[in-house]
Amino acid sequence: MRLYYRWLEKSRGFDWWLFLSGLILALTGLVAIYSIDLSRGEELNFFSTQILALAIGLVGFFVISFSHLAVFRSLAKLIYLFALVLLVLVLFLGINIRGTTGWFRLAGFSFQPAELAKAGLAIFLAWWTTKQARRFDRWQYLLTSGFFAFVPCLLILFQPDLGSALILAGVWFGHLLLVGTKKRYLFSLVGIFIFVSLFSWFFLFADYQKERLMTFVDPGRDPLGAGYNVAQSMIAIGSGQLLGRGLGFGSQSQLHFLPEAQTDFIFSVIAEELGFLGAFLILGLYFLLLVRLWYIARQMNDDFSAYLVLSILLLFFLQLVVNTGGALGLLPVTGVTLPFVSYGGSSLLINFLLLGLAESAARSAVRLPSTTS
Repeated sequence: MRLYYRWLEKSRGFDWWLFLSGLILALTGLVAIYSIDLSRGEELNFFSTQILALAIGLVGFFVISFSHLAVFRSLAKLIYLFALVLLVLVLFLGINIRGTTGWFRLAGFSFQPAELAKAGLAIFLAWWTTKQARRFDRWQYLLTSGFFAFVPCLLILFQPDLGSALILAGVWFGHLLLVGTKKRYLFSLVGIFIFVSLFSWFFLFADYQKERLMTFVDPGRDPLGAGYNVAQSMIAIGSGQLLGRGLGFGSQSQLHFLPEAQTDFIFSVIAEELGFLGAFLILGLYFLLLVRLWYIARQMNDDFSAYLVLSILLLFFLQLVVNTGGALGLLPVTGVTLPFVSYGGSSLLINFLLLGLAESAARSAVRLPSTTS
């Protein structure tokens, strides 16, 4: 009984809605990945790897949830620097998958440093912003924070991984909006973005990335080539109708018409096999997840916790928009995973660790008032 009350005391402030929304999303992703694995006639390779990543992620989630957030505040610089070191090393020691040198492979398992860089930048930006004493109207803050975001973006572009680089840039820009950076600075950034985009098009983007962007502008220009994936994705989503074709009975995914079904287009698989209701459930869970993160951020008693939770919210929101937008043909397909749902051990693990940070912040919001009373 004493252990129960001790656990009850430790779990004060634990946001069960936040945890359950992330867990159900991950379980739904497992169901979709299991269905995809069945169609390949293999030994459930994707499914078994994802289960292992989920188990490790849940352990990490609970460890971080019941840790003090001050620990991660003190480690913000080290986490950021460690992520940068891995981004440099992967360019020389990483393996190449689909034209991107962005993974380490060891003992049969792979790890993508770009996912750690997303978490590292979120934590570091929260720490750096706190150090500015709320003087966000200065151009010095814009330049320094921009430099810290630019370095990992550039290293990721060298892989090249356009999608992850855009997510990092989006987190930084969203951070500027949330802290109230002057509008003239933001307009200047838009101009710089246009220049960088043109430079990247001619000197950095690989041919397949250019094809993806051109296909987005004109999906019908190459329906059997660069536009094939998006066309099949939209067919899959439309054919699901209200209740779906049933788990394991989606023609586009089961007959392999939909490439990269387990990552880029897993939302299409869910929409085809579970229908509009299944897709609506997924989007509803994301809405709950984001609303809980926003609620937690508003309850924070210190700037670091608030900025960190807001950065996590931005990270999840941007990945959700980019992935589903690509599946629906509304945005270019850039290889960004659907948080908690897409196949990818690195992504799933980091997402649960970030969720653990948000839970730690939620618990601190309850714990701090009791210590000052």
